[in-house]
Amino acid sequence: MKNNKLLYWSVVAALAGFLFGFDTVVISGANQPIKDLWRTSGWFHGIFIMSMALWGTVLGALFGGIPTEKFGRRKVLLWIGILYTASALGSGLAPDPYSFSFFRFIGGVGVGISSVAAPAYISEISTAKSRGRLAAMYQFNIVFGILVAFFSNYLLKGFDGANDWRWMMGVETIPAVIYTIMVLGIPESPRWLVSIKNDRAAAKKILLDAGAENPDADIDEIIKSNAEVATGGKKENIFSAKYRTPLMLAFFVAFFNQLSGINFILYYAPEILTRIGLGEKESLMNSIAIGGVNLIFTFVGLYLIDRMGRKKLLLVGSIGYIVSLAMVAYAFKADAGPVFLMTFLLMFIASHAVGQGAVIWVLIAEIFPNKTRALGQSFGASVHWIFAAVITLLTPVFLDKDSGIFGKNPWPIFAFFAGMMVLQLIWVISKVPETKGVSLEDLEKKLIKH
Repeated sequence: MKNNKLLYWSVVAALAGFLFGFDTVVISGANQPIKDLWRTSGWFHGIFIMSMALWGTVLGALFGGIPTEKFGRRKVLLWIGILYTASALGSGLAPDPYSFSFFRFIGGVGVGISSVAAPAYISEISTAKSRGRLAAMYQFNIVFGILVAFFSNYLLKGFDGANDWRWMMGVETIPAVIYTIMVLGIPESPRWLVSIKNDRAAAKKILLDAGAENPDADIDEIIKSNAEVATGGKKENIFSAKYRTPLMLAFFVAFFNQLSGINFILYYAPEILTRIGLGEKESLMNSIAIGGVNLIFTFVGLYLIDRMGRKKLLLVGSIGYIVSLAMVAYAFKADAGPVFLMTFLLMFIASHAVGQGAVIWVLIAEIFPNKTRALGQSFGASVHWIFAAVITLLTPVFLDKDSGIFGKNPWPIFAFFAGMMVLQLIWVISKVPETKGVSLEDLEKKLIKH
């Protein structure tokens, strides 16, 4: 990457993904201590403790496109940092499960909005050649945040006895404050300035700083594409027939992302690992291995996304999903032992990191036109988080050792996820176009019915 400013702006925006990943997974370390402390039932624990942040995420994703479109990407990225800070402090100090759930909900709103604003911002300041790598940095930071959360939970286990979980939740305040300060130093999206504010001069300066070779031509192309999607001065309806193709792509990439079981495994990794005979501390340590493999193979996905392309990575990931999930189901059913199970759990994580993990936020940010990108991103993120919330809410009902439907042996859960990944493979082969190296405006011409 030759342009240092463009790289810096992308990294700062992508740090919202670090907080996203940390906030999403840090609850795994507090899961059992909170259950023991407040004696929560399976349903209560699923709804109020484990999935409340995800319902906040759904709300943030559903409505995050509105402020992102109206007030700009930069201002929204700043408010995301404030939400994360409030959530981390409140969750760590919560005196009861209800206040804990409220502050987790606040953090979830931040996660949901960040999954709209950050990928949109990065895709809009990037060039066609660098867009895949830069936008995928958001996913890299999610994965890095997940790894740091697992590692933080491991280090804080035994730090303050019964209050360990409070430190696990509260330590997120530090990166949240740092991120919030850093956002103050990045500019607004040039495409937003042209499309919404009609500020050509400000957009040109930012495009020049970002390394654009011909910013005036870029701005003319943005204006032309905006005119082509305009509907006689009427407000754009993201659900109109002309957006059918990008809507379907956004829906299914988000749907299959969660029906792989990725959030189920990340949220409940320590509990899943204790089922195969590992102690609590050992389970937290093996969770770090999961986070480490996730990080390493996310690097692989970052390297390949602008070389192999989005579609090929989804194909490779789908095949890896099917094999690994089938073997995890077999490991539980046949009691194959911890080494066998960990091998295929790590293969599952690697398949996700190279495929869906690397592609999802890049693809959703690419396939909608400039004027409706934030709303389209909001739609795709909403689908992702609705299914994530439902799966996380239902998991205790299926996984609970005493009352869960598959509590004694959860192999059918993994068999179900493997079957869903067969469907994903068919969808990728038959429906997903390649977007590698194509400008946002040219993609719009291919995918939107004018």
